Amino acid sequence: MLKIGYRTVKTAIGTASAIALAQWLHLENFASAGIITILCIQVTKKKSLQTARARFVAGLVGLLFSFLFFEGLHYHPLSIGLLLLFFIPTTVSLKVTEGIATSTVIILHVYMAKTMTWHLVYNEVMLMIIGIGIALLVNMYMPSVEKDLKEYQRIVEDLFRIIFKEIVHYLRTNESLWDGKEIALASDTLKQAKALALQNIENHFLRNEDYYYRYFRMRERQFEIIERMLPLISSMTYTVEQRNMIADFIDELSDAIHPGNTADRFIRQLEAMKKQFQQMPLPKTREEFEQRAALLHFVKEMEQYLIIKSQL
Repeated sequence: MLKIGYRTVKTAIGTASAIALAQWLHLENFASAGIITILCIQVTKKKSLQTARARFVAGLVGLLFSFLFFEGLHYHPLSIGLLLLFFIPTTVSLKVTEGIATSTVIILHVYMAKTMTWHLVYNEVMLMIIGIGIALLVNMYMPSVEKDLKEYQRIVEDLFRIIFKEIVHYLRTNESLWDGKEIALASDTLKQAKALALQNIENHFLRNEDYYYRYFRMRERQFEIIERMLPLISSMTYTVEQRNMIADFIDELSDAIHPGNTADRFIRQLEAMKKQFQQMPLPKTREEFEQRAALLHFVKEMEQYLIIKSQL
């Protein structure tokens, strides 16, 4: 089934409106206003505003260069090549390279007119104002992505919960048939979620960061710790009493994975458990010593995991 996105609809409406307005004002080359609108419609509001500025500045520079090269030299194809030879580096230095395509259209309008008059300058500036203005206007509407961000949030938390349950199962039984697919899923989901959260920020002019971006960045940092912990867990083969204590802790923690902040409570529990470890008898064998050392390393990683959440 043919799917039409909101950006396609905005492009269609904006292009038609720009051409209609330019035609109503009896501007020459009025269809170019539609081309400018198409070029200016972007995926976010901030990007659209940046593109609009770049295209307008580049358009004015293009008019200036048209006067210098066409009127100063001659209306000849070689003049176009020479003009672009200097014009493109100028747009790069001004950081308005996005406006090269729009400016080229305007430069060619001047070239085809074979003369540069104030009427022509007015005509081209109006085409830019209409094309850019309509694009900015239609781009003010951006559908809310909060529902999608909440869904990503739920998926990430479910994946974390599954991973922790698998860790608990291994600590208690020393057995695992887990294929680890949730690791790859969590990594991909976090990348997609963070990208969408960043896009959401770009659609708000007065917002440089928001809750969802900070949330997924926090989960991303926690996931890095989880990836470090898994090889540590899989290397444990010797059973000691502390394994079950940590398994109980992880089991309780996995049931409390949600957007709310329960990290402080679990940090206190972790500290209490570490004190219990210190009061327990010293290891009697090399295997027990190595196992308890690995578990202590695991506990420190879990502490970092919780501290990251408490800082959200």
